[in-house]
Amino acid sequence: MATSSFTLLWDQFQESLQDTSNALGMKGLNWQELAVVVVGQLLVSLMILLLFGLFYWLLANLLKLVLGRFSYGARPFKAARMVLRYLLGLAIIIAILAQYGAPDGVLKGAARAGLMALSFYVVWLVLLRGLASSLSSHHIDSSLEQLCKNTLSVALVVMGSITVLAQFGFDVLSIIAGLGIVGIAVGFAAQSTLANFIAGITLLIERPFRIGDWVKINGEEGKVIRIAFRTTWLRTRDNVFTMIPNERVATSDIVNFSVEGPTRIRIPLGIAYKESVSHAREVIMPLLSAHPLVITNDQLKPRLLLGELADSSLNLSAQVWVHSKDVEIKGRISCELLESIKQGLDDAKIEMPFPHLQLFIDEAKGLEPWLNPELKKQLQKAAPSDNKEFDH
Repeated sequence: MATSSFTLLWDQFQESLQDTSNALGMKGLNWQELAVVVVGQLLVSLMILLLFGLFYWLLANLLKLVLGRFSYGARPFKAARMVLRYLLGLAIIIAILAQYGAPDGVLKGAARAGLMALSFYVVWLVLLRGLASSLSSHHIDSSLEQLCKNTLSVALVVMGSITVLAQFGFDVLSIIAGLGIVGIAVGFAAQSTLANFIAGITLLIERPFRIGDWVKINGEEGKVIRIAFRTTWLRTRDNVFTMIPNERVATSDIVNFSVEGPTRIRIPLGIAYKESVSHAREVIMPLLSAHPLVITNDQLKPRLLLGELADSSLNLSAQVWVHSKDVEIKGRISCELLESIKQGLDDAKIEMPFPHLQLFIDEAKGLEPWLNPELKKQLQKAAPSDNKEFDH
C-alpha cells in the first residue's frame, strides 16, 4: 500500500515537471537525466575541493617545516601561506570552470587575470612597505603619509583592474578614455571640493600647523583637532568644534601660538600718579612668580614695565610666559593673575585710578530753586499750589 502511494506520488511529480518544462519551451527534457548530471557534477566539484584541500594541507605543513628549520619566523610563513591559498583557490576556480565546459579562452583569461592580480598585490605590498619606511625616516606628517599610501593604492588598483579586464578581451583604450571623460565631468561638478582637496594637500606639505597646535585661522581661534583633505577642525575654549574649508585656511592669515614654544601674556594695569612704580613692582612681581603655570627661569622670567604716562594714570604692563601646552587656558591664567594683582594693590594701599567726570554749570537760573534750599522754601510759601513741581 505504501509502495503504491509512493509510486503514484512520484508519477504525479514527474508529470508536473514535464508540464512545467513544456510550458517553458523545454519540451522533451528528461528530468531524471538532468538530475543525474547535476548530482554528478556536484560530486566531481566536491572531489576537486577535497583533493586541492589535501594538497594545500601537505604543502602548508611542508612550508612550515622548511621555514621553521631555517628560523625565518612567523611573518614569512604567513605571507607564503597566503600566496599558496590564493594560487590553489585560482586553480580550483579554473578546474570547476573547465568541468562545466567553459571555453579555452575564458580559462586562459581567468588564469592570466588571476596571476596578474597576484602580481599587482605583491608589488603593492613591496611599494607600500618601502614608502612607509622612506616617509618615516624623513619624519613626514602622518596625514601626508596616509595621503601618499592612499594615492599609491588607488593608482595600483586602477592599473590592476584595467590589466585584468584586458585579459578577457575588453578594450582598454576605451575604458581609459571613458574614465578620462568621467574625470573631467566630475572635476567641473566638484570644483569647490577639488579646491579644498588641493588646499588640504598644500597644508599637509607646508605644515603651517599640526594637530594639537593652538591657532587662529580666519578669525577662529582654537586647538587643531584634525587636518582632513577637505576641512580643518578646531576646538575652541568653549569646547565648540569648528570646521573650516581648507581653501579658506590656505588663503587666510594663520597665527600659530604653539609652534615656537612658550607664549607671553601681557596684562595692562594702571596706578595713580602719586604712587611709586618701584613700590608697585615690589608688590606685583611676587604675585606673578607665585602662579604655578608661569615660567620663572632666567630667560623667561616675569616682568613689570612702565608702558605709558597717560592722562590720569601710570600705565603698566605685567608680562609673563607660559608653556605652549597651556596656551589653551591662557585666558584663565590672565584672569587669575589680574585678580591677585588687584588684591595685592588694595592690600598695599596703592590707588588704581578710574575715569571720572567733573561737571560745571554756569548761569543755570532754572536750577537755582533746587540748588538753593532757602529760595525753594520761599517759593513754596508764596504760591504752594503753583509750585508743586518743586516737591518732585
